[in-house]
Amino acid sequence: MTSVSDCLARLRDLGQCALIPFLTAGDPDLATTAAALRQLDDHGADLIELGVPYSDPLADGPVIQAAATRALQGGTRLDQVLELVTELTPTLRSPLILFTYYNPIYHRGLSRFLQQIAQAGVRGLVVPDLPLEESYDLLQQAQELEIEVTLLVAPTSSKERILKIAAQSQGFIYLVSTTGVTGMRSQLEARVQDLLLELRQVTDKPIGVGFGISRPEQARQVKDWGLMLPL
Repeated sequence: MTSVSDCLARLRDLGQCALIPFLTAGDPDLATTAAALRQLDDHGADLIELGVPYSDPLADGPVIQAAATRALQGGTRLDQVLELVTELTPTLRSPLILFTYYNPIYHRGLSRFLQQIAQAGVRGLVVPDLPLEESYDLLQQAQELEIEVTLLVAPTSSKERILKIAAQSQGFIYLVSTTGVTGMRSQLEARVQDLLLELRQVTDKPIGVGFGISRPEQARQVKDWGLMLPL
């Protein structure tokens, strides 16, 4: 399996935009998750983001909250997720990005957690509730294990903060498309286009836009905004 950076570099060379779907592990069960991962991999996903179910998903809206609740009620825990990932990653073309809140990492221990997900074949990591100022140990240790930690830029981020996050983020920069939690939106905030321009002025790293993109026309809008911006 290739790295997140290598995958995105290949797409950039081809003039293409990455499709990065998200699903919650264990909803409704791990067998269904395995089947969904294979389907996504077979039908055009460039990278796949897999969420570890968590009891207090602060960044997530009602749809993902409900998915996490169902998964937890069904008995899905981090160990079961890693067992599934270990089994599947040798068969997947798309690099796998793990999405988890920091509490499970803290409970397990940073070094142990990173070693386990590296052994399972995870290539990227997103921790939405870990601020930049607290992320340096994670970034350093993950890099040593060839796991790329992607940091988030919010619509409310200042120019100074955008610059710092862009400098530290690995793989790509995760641009949050809306103020608030994940979930379906009728339209994208106009601020997203401005933020894309600001990011392009300070970094040449790939930019992934998420949170609130649920329809094909929204994905096309983001793609068009990105293509119209100077590289």
